[in-house]
Amino acid sequence: MFQKINIVPRWIIFLIDSAICAFAMVFAHLVRYNLSVEALDWQALSGNVLILLLINSIVFINFRTYAGIIRYTGIQDALRICYAILMTTSVLFFIGLVSANTGGGALAFPNVTLIIYGLFSFLFLISYRVIVKYVFAYLRNYKMDRKTVIIYGAGEAGFATKRVLEHDATSNVTVIAFVDDDMRKVGKVVDGIKIHHTLDLQTLTLGQKIDEIILAAFTITPAKKNELVDFCLDHDIKVLNVPPLDKWINGEFSARQLQTIKIENLLEREPIRINNEEIGNQVKGKRVLVTGAAGSIGSEIVRQLLRFQPHTIILCDQAETPLHHLELELQEMNASTACIPYLGDVTNEERMQEMFAMYEPHYVYHAAAYKHVPMMELCPSEAILTNVMGTKIIADLSVKHHVLRFVMVSTDKAVNPTNVMGASKRLAECYVQSLYHSAANSGDKEKFTKFITTRFGNVLGSNGSVIIRFKEQIEKGGPVTVTHPNITRFFMTIPEACQLVLEAGSMGSGGEIFVFDMGKPVPIVDLAKKMIRLYGYVPGIDIEIKYSGLRPGEKLYEELLMDSENTLPTYHEKIMIAKVRNIQFDTLHQDFNTLIQLAKQRKGTMEMVAKMKQLVPEFISNNSVFEQLDNSNNAEVIAMKIS
Repeated sequence: MFQKINIVPRWIIFLIDSAICAFAMVFAHLVRYNLSVEALDWQALSGNVLILLLINSIVFINFRTYAGIIRYTGIQDALRICYAILMTTSVLFFIGLVSANTGGGALAFPNVTLIIYGLFSFLFLISYRVIVKYVFAYLRNYKMDRKTVIIYGAGEAGFATKRVLEHDATSNVTVIAFVDDDMRKVGKVVDGIKIHHTLDLQTLTLGQKIDEIILAAFTITPAKKNELVDFCLDHDIKVLNVPPLDKWINGEFSARQLQTIKIENLLEREPIRINNEEIGNQVKGKRVLVTGAAGSIGSEIVRQLLRFQPHTIILCDQAETPLHHLELELQEMNASTACIPYLGDVTNEERMQEMFAMYEPHYVYHAAAYKHVPMMELCPSEAILTNVMGTKIIADLSVKHHVLRFVMVSTDKAVNPTNVMGASKRLAECYVQSLYHSAANSGDKEKFTKFITTRFGNVLGSNGSVIIRFKEQIEKGGPVTVTHPNITRFFMTIPEACQLVLEAGSMGSGGEIFVFDMGKPVPIVDLAKKMIRLYGYVPGIDIEIKYSGLRPGEKLYEELLMDSENTLPTYHEKIMIAKVRNIQFDTLHQDFNTLIQLAKQRKGTMEMVAKMKQLVPEFISNNSVFEQLDNSNNAEVIAMKIS
């Protein structure tokens, strides 16, 4: 029935407002004469009411007091009515003043009467709107199951959330409390809702059933957020997030924008504080090349670079459609930086030479790589050609064209690799390091390109991320597949990873491998269980978890440093420099050429991987057909074939 109630025509609201004002004028006269009807001069009063209606009609039309929807009356409607009443009262005052000075007593409006009229007309006009609003709210929620909600955060976002929920016809919620960490706010009441301390949350939930908690605080720490979500999941309370301020439209948001908290929000850490000024001094006005620009990491590097106003960003990628989408996104930003899409594969040396000759970049961020471990176990030649040869081509061209800095994006899988992908990235690290140290030893250190490497773990929300896979499986009803009950991984957000890349590019002096303190590794099965619970399901009952076994090349845990390595501190406690063994460039260059030739021939897979193991002694295969190469006898036989 409620859904069929139509909005009342505006002319009816206009007539009701006029009638209320006329009644207020009569009531004002009655009050003036101590509610004595016999004392009223009805003829003079009738004339005054007619003049009032005429003036009110003009004022109401100009102020559009009748235009609001009564059931959604708010502060703006009250202000419009207040201004209209003040205008009408002022006009009546001047009419009475002129009438008194000219001897026209019939149009007298005593000051006392006008004051009483102004107060009561405003009171009556607002009161009937508020009554209609609350009656409508009652009818809307009549015999409907209501949700009880607590809003976490007694700030502007929290109060805005309460207003949004009250005005949304579909929300059907009752806000019973605000909670906040600020002791200055605790105990105060806003719109009839008391503010409690966060320590009182358990008492509130035990006192009555809470259906939802809405996070409307943007400064809550990741640790506190995790603690709160764990508490809510244990008590079967749904957790929703208020969107960030930059997502609000014209300073407001709708109830539809409230979203269930995502697992990405719970894996965040305290943000890295990077030296924006130093990055800006280096990059501003320069030409920057980003390879793999259409990928998860590459595209975010581009977005973050735009803040520092480089002259040009060359967007190099071999994936046509993602590159086109990135180009359209950057066009919508209307940035002053020229963003030039360049379709090309880093393994195509002629195409890359053409790009360097055309744009002569000052800085190179090399993010182009194949990254999926099982796929590279099946296709070792592609891992070598893209991750090794592609890096070699871009690095050599950077030296040839006097690039100032070359920053390579690497992975924690390059540490004690157990798969072809990790070994290929370790080889790429070795090449750019040896290239720099070769120049440093020859005395050209200051003039030579500074080669810098960054290592980090799995990136949340990137293409092929386990998070995305779990989401798809949960939304399909399960099962959620985990490779092993004891498998763990490091995680970081895409913006966090890209901040590390930019910071390394600015602070590195050349030849370093920067690693990030990523905190504790996350058990993947715990991640799966928490994601299932965040969707409102019970792990093992609503959504089954299945163990599929380790995939080829996969290991139970990742590392950021090899056993033989140690670290040096930097200015930031969470960013360190890995000390690694140096490799002679001349020897490595010859071995690389041999390995690349084997990959180009696309035959002799065992010989290829054996050569990789020779170049990366710590490369021990796991759960892979290449484990047989770790047998010394087999390795010797294959080494003889290669030679």
